[in-house]
Parts: sequence; structure tokens; C-alpha cells
Amino acid sequence: MITGGTSVNAIAAEAKMQMDMRSNREKELLELEAKFLEIVKAAAAEENARWGSDTITVDIKQVGVRPAGIQSENAVIVQAACASSTALGQKPNLIDPQSTDANVPISLGIPAVALSRGGKAENSHSPCESFDPTDAYMGPQRVFLTILGLVGMEGIKEPLLPKGK
Repeated sequence: MITGGTSVNAIAAEAKMQMDMRSNREKELLELEAKFLEIVKAAAAEENARWGSDTITVDIKQVGVRPAGIQSENAVIVQAACASSTALGQKPNLIDPQSTDANVPISLGIPAVALSRGGKAENSHSPCESFDPTDAYMGPQRVFLTILGLVGMEGIKEPLLPKGK
């Protein structure tokens, strides 16, 4: 998001830009960030050289961190979630990796998944975003069954996750 200036054809006294960078892999994310910052700093230096000035400055502030991470389709937690969907009569839907609340634990080596809340969302993160709650009750059921599969049920099923120390 870029803002600044007082009109379309005026030289802005101040300009601001917010950038959201994401990747599924940490190395690529760090490389992207470094390249982006290099370009921004070079652009400021180029403009200062153009105007024979040093008044254009760059003030970089990191406002959030979205760590990268991918969970293998074969991970126990993913398989438990898929089994829960199947138990509810639904076809498991593994989508490409995305930025979710699971990114932080995955980046720390903690197994995690983001499970559907049920219902049907459309046009996420847009002014036309909507949610149809039909069958939304299945989301909490899926989460509960996944948890039961992971921790087990005494006398019924052994836990899929190893016990902590």
C-alpha cells in the first residue's frame, strides 16, 4: 500500500509504503526481504543524486513477522485431520500452503494445521467477503475429532502423538 502527496501531479513532501512479504520457505522469504530493502534504499539514493540533495530518507520499520513453514502431507497431524474429515463423510481437502495461524508453530518445529471452520467463505480479505454458515457445525466437530485422534482415548484408541516427557 502506497500513500502520500497532496495531488496526482505534485511532488510529495512525504510518502509511505507498506509491504507484506510471504513465502512458504524461510530462505526465500529472507532473500526477498533483502532484495526489496536493497531496491528501496537504492531508489532513495538515486532520487537524492538526481536532485543533488540528501533530503530523501528511508525509515524502515518492521510491523509484523509471518514466519514461513510447510507441513508435510504425511505428518501425523495432517493425517489425523484428514481422517476426521473422512469420518464426517467429507473428502479431505489439502490445499497449497498458505499464511495461517499454523505458520508460527510450524516455523518452531511444532506440528500444526489450520482446519476449516465449516460453512463456506467467499472473497476472503476483500470488500465482498462473505460467509455462509450452512454446515458450520462440522468445523468444530472436525477439530474435536482431530484432537481425539492425536491424544487418543483411553481404552479405545492409542494416541497418534508421542507422549511428552
